[in-house]
Amino acid sequence: MDKVKFELEIPVHASPSMLYQYISSPSNLQEWFADKVNSRGKIFSFFWEGEEEKAELITKKNGERIRFKWLESDDDESFFEIKIEVDAITKDVSIIITDFADDEDEVEESKQLWENQIEELKHTIGA
Repeated sequence: MDKVKFELEIPVHASPSMLYQYISSPSNLQEWFADKVNSRGKIFSFFWEGEEEKAELITKKNGERIRFKWLESDDDESFFEIKIEVDAITKDVSIIITDFADDEDEVEESKQLWENQIEELKHTIGA
């Protein structure tokens, strides 16, 4: 069964360069995204409540975005991406999340999870 792709845009009052540090380094990801984050080369290990999930770093564009692919979903096209976007006119900064849910029923739940994570990020950086 195909996974369902979704996007979420969340405004964040912070500088893009600071945000990028928080989405790209294991120690900073650990502050808001997971309980613990380790990396060996392109493989990142994320820990939540003692459970480990591994993801491969697929794309990293300095100051702009980072994209991972969960190793367990190797047989499909899914990934998750955290992208920083700055409005050309207003200079407003947003984080754009692209992710995949297993089915339509899980899209809202997945969006809520991301919204909670980004709220944690905002709290961490004081945005």
